[in-house]
Amino acid sequence: MTNPLAQLAANGVSIWLDDLSRTRIRSGALRDLITNRSVSGVTTNPTIFAGAIGKGEGYGEQIAQLAAEGKDAAGAIFEITTQDVAEACDIFAGVYTASKGFDGRVSIEVEPGLANDTEGTIAQAKELFAKVARENVMIKIPATKAGLGAITAVIAEGISVNVTLIFSLQRYREVIAAYKAGIAQAKAAGHDISKIHSVASFFVSRVDTEIDKRLVAIDTPEATELKSKAALANARLAYEVFEQAFAADDWADLAAAGANVQRPLMASTGVKDPALLDTLYVTELVAPQLVNTMPEKTMEAVYDHGIVPANSITNHYEEARLVLDAVAKVGVSYDDVTHLLETEGVDKFIVSWNELVESVDAALAVAK
Repeated sequence: MTNPLAQLAANGVSIWLDDLSRTRIRSGALRDLITNRSVSGVTTNPTIFAGAIGKGEGYGEQIAQLAAEGKDAAGAIFEITTQDVAEACDIFAGVYTASKGFDGRVSIEVEPGLANDTEGTIAQAKELFAKVARENVMIKIPATKAGLGAITAVIAEGISVNVTLIFSLQRYREVIAAYKAGIAQAKAAGHDISKIHSVASFFVSRVDTEIDKRLVAIDTPEATELKSKAALANARLAYEVFEQAFAADDWADLAAAGANVQRPLMASTGVKDPALLDTLYVTELVAPQLVNTMPEKTMEAVYDHGIVPANSITNHYEEARLVLDAVAKVGVSYDDVTHLLETEGVDKFIVSWNELVESVDAALAVAK
């Protein structure tokens, strides 16, 4: 009997793990997830690395070496995180080859403090790509206004990109336009565009968390009825944007030249509200060419009791539009919510980054 994660993969959803640590890499646990949980990629972010390195498991020897070399915290973080990502890339090399580059991907993010610095983001993306030195690495760039130009420039260099922190449909359209522009520039520069891949990470649960908070404050029957519906509606309409954008005339010539679609990736798929089914943001977001990156807890919940439909997106577009219209009608501003979430998303990663710097600083001091 096929387990729910295998069924999810069979239905066209790539399952990526939203976590990484040296212990997970070197214990064989990451490889086991490929075999037993249909995992075909990994995403990381500053919060994940802050947790992994903060625990110190598996990093002592390298930190001692870096301390002896006189590295500061930023330099040490660069060496540690790129090594983890390179080793994970090697574990996923077979998946990468078998999937023709769509899967087997491991993502590493530029420093969150660069989120509003286009040139700084471009420079660090190139530096990370060169250091990891694996074809299956993806560089994560946030979908801020400044990030859009960086996405185009980095794609144009032939580097695969995971665009992160997308909350609104309008920003998603801008991200797709930035990707298309980058592919066109890469083609003009003579790059093999069939080797360039990208995913656009559309955040899910945080949308419900913020909108539900506002619906509770409004406290009318109409508002209460809309609780925990907006995030799925938003994510489903994002998939419609994807379908339309890559069926458009401006994509046809690039596709004919070998370009790959930028796949939508559903992120922030662990439920925040304990009243909700813990598999909600996975099983209700099933469609071909989709990626879902999930924390291990959510992955195990799907494996244990997920009921996976053939498709739970493309037959819900009209319903999704009605939900977002109703949310606006009761007085919740979609634009205000998504702008706040983007700002908060960057700020949260900066806090995690600062915590990471502090913990590495302390570890380097002890090791000296």
